[in-house]
Amino acid sequence: MVDATPSPEIELDAVFSALGNSTRRAIVARLGSGDATVSELAAPFQMSLPAVSKHLTVLEDAGLIHRTRHGKSRRCSLHEPALDTAQSWLTDRRKHWTATLDSLADYIEGTESA
Repeated sequence: MVDATPSPEIELDAVFSALGNSTRRAIVARLGSGDATVSELAAPFQMSLPAVSKHLTVLEDAGLIHRTRHGKSRRCSLHEPALDTAQSWLTDRRKHWTATLDSLADYIEGTESA
């Protein structure tokens, strides 16, 4: 039997790909302040509900949101673990580049004083 769980790299790719679109980033930002219906999420955009639904599908496939049905409406909520994974990756990159640039600055300062 093959494990169908995607690797962390594939999950991270999906998160960053989903967040690569300004509409999807705006939806994630909105959901950061609480759950919303699809209609509420669509309201600020000049696009059809099916177009917004496609954006929501991308976000859901990336693990960034959950959609649930409540009566006739669908509610969306933010799923923060996917954002935590992206934040962790960004934090690791920041640490690496900070250390690298600090080493470069130390080297430059050392050669200037010699």
